[in-house]
Amino acid sequence: MNKKELVTAVAANAELTQVTVEKALKALIDVTIAEVAKKGKVQLVGFGTFEARERAARTGKNPQTGKPIKIAAATVPAFKAGKAFKEAVNVKPKKKAAKKAKK
Repeated sequence: MNKKELVTAVAANAELTQVTVEKALKALIDVTIAEVAKKGKVQLVGFGTFEARERAARTGKNPQTGKPIKIAAATVPAFKAGKAFKEAVNVKPKKKAAKKAKK
């Protein structure tokens, strides 16, 4: 699903105009990016948490030459899914009732 499809689906679900939903989505994204850039967190209970994480410097390997290269430390955005989100995605099929033993 791309952004346009998301806006259309949310507008239909919430009975709002697509213009209103697009403005709200843009504002949500902008505020989330600004907060994470300040190394803050954005927690949406049931959905997940957006945060900045520190990645340590490390040694990698150039795939073309095989020579080791140094990869600098970096701050990267991260998302951790919430419990309700994980459970919704990890739906396991129901097991069939065990057959009763014949006498």
